[in-house]
Amino acid sequence: MSRKRQSESVRRAGRSLVAAVMLFFFSAFLLLALRDNAWQGYALAAAVPAMVWLGTYLLPRLIGGDRLLLSLTNFLCALGVLVLYDTNPAYAYHQVIAYGVGLAAMTLCIRAVQWFSSWRLLILLMAPVSLVLLALPLVFGREIYGARNWLFVGGISVQPSEIVKISLLIILARAMSRRRFWFWSLFVVACLGLLMLQKDLGTALLYFSVALLMYYAATGSLWVLAAGAAGGTGAALLGYRMFAHVKRRVAIWRNPWADYDNAGYQLVQGLMAIASGGLWGVGLGLGSPRTIPVYHTDFIFAVICEQFGLIFGLCVLAMYVALAWRGATIAMGASHSFHGLLAMGATLMLGLQTFVIIGGVLKLIPLTGVTMPFVSYGGSSLVSSMCLVGLIQGVASRNEDDLAEDTRLALAQEEVGL
Repeated sequence: MSRKRQSESVRRAGRSLVAAVMLFFFSAFLLLALRDNAWQGYALAAAVPAMVWLGTYLLPRLIGGDRLLLSLTNFLCALGVLVLYDTNPAYAYHQVIAYGVGLAAMTLCIRAVQWFSSWRLLILLMAPVSLVLLALPLVFGREIYGARNWLFVGGISVQPSEIVKISLLIILARAMSRRRFWFWSLFVVACLGLLMLQKDLGTALLYFSVALLMYYAATGSLWVLAAGAAGGTGAALLGYRMFAHVKRRVAIWRNPWADYDNAGYQLVQGLMAIASGGLWGVGLGLGSPRTIPVYHTDFIFAVICEQFGLIFGLCVLAMYVALAWRGATIAMGASHSFHGLLAMGATLMLGLQTFVIIGGVLKLIPLTGVTMPFVSYGGSSLVSSMCLVGLIQGVASRNEDDLAEDTRLALAQEEVGL
């Protein structure tokens, strides 16, 4: 009886937390809508809390999953829409549509992991299609901020490397679980070569790091890990020598104030925005976020710190840490090596991407141009990040099913023994 009461108390606390989060975003959007007197703001005040409820409360009841992971994901997505609406409403309208598409894509990924028992035929199709997608920007793409990694179709921008993240993890997880290391190494090398041709070194860094760490998780080989780290360092030095935009980023990382009026302007403005926010922030709708050239993508964390304060910013970082911790826990609890590697790879991708972008904003490492998962503006990035969570959620559901099956078998054996 005590366990039932404890379980009911946890459920009530969870419902109360979801209600509090919904009330927070409803109030925030309503205040901004009253300020602007725009009907779109009132629509978002209703739509965003409804999507939070759908993704946090209804979805796990329908198809299962980890409630903590879903709660963190949906809060960060809603926070991104809120900050974007305050700074540029047009970005928020596009982002909330991507949020809805991301929920649908996340559900499909959950179902795929739950239903598919063999990925062999799908992988044989995914590998060549992924390479073709990565090659398309070299022919039809447009160069932005030094990297040629975007496609524009009917006025809509798409970043193929975000889509390929999903297939990369599935291919790596299956190849490593079957000990077919030659296959994954060829695929990763091909992907990295195409990304280097696009000059998209930030995404190349993520691909390489995740592949290397997944290999270590599968084999435990420190020698390969050390050799891979050395090779990655050499590739980074080669990229520094080959690409002018990489040299500029390293230069402004070392001393952004030396070229404040040009290349170092956005980094300095980002640091000043964080400093001006102080501990508690200047308030929602206040501050000067537009002084940062790319406030909606690379530097959205600086905008959050300016408006909500450093303490809130640290809480956001804690949410990413909790998300990574939960993903790693789910991966380690998997019964099958494929599912464990899949969840671990998705967790590593989200965690490393978060470190790379926030580390760049805080001047811990050079800027790389990747987005902040769930929060930065960009439909491709948001949908891709939610698909990664969907893969982790699918593994969590499989873990629950395996645990229930093991419990059933154990009870059946006890009955036979009696």
